[in-house]
Amino acid sequence: MKLLLDTHLLLWAAGRPERLSAAARALIEDEENTLLFSAASLWEITIKSDLRRPDFRVDPRLLRRALVDNGYLELPVTHRHVLALKGLSALHRDPFDRMLVAQSSAEGVALVTADPLVAQYAGLVKHV
Repeated sequence: MKLLLDTHLLLWAAGRPERLSAAARALIEDEENTLLFSAASLWEITIKSDLRRPDFRVDPRLLRRALVDNGYLELPVTHRHVLALKGLSALHRDPFDRMLVAQSSAEGVALVTADPLVAQYAGLVKHV
């Protein structure tokens, strides 16, 4: 199964694996799953790192390299993803999380999240 990990899960998997739930860990460690990360997550990390947010203290270049080196596939943001935002319910106001939901929907891949607000979106969202 193809899984798009939300930004926090990426950060936790890379640097704070103890923060991952058992369900998240099982999905990430299952070799049958193809793990994806979004360019939007790197964008979010870059912005929030520059703002010195304590939960985003990571070099996005190093994180990207580590993800690629560990077999994750990068999902670029395309016009289809942007257009998928049209009509998306305003359950969540964070533009990065909304983009991940739109990408998940447009690509037909499951979005894996620990965020209960994101988990309220219908479709392929897996709350872990």
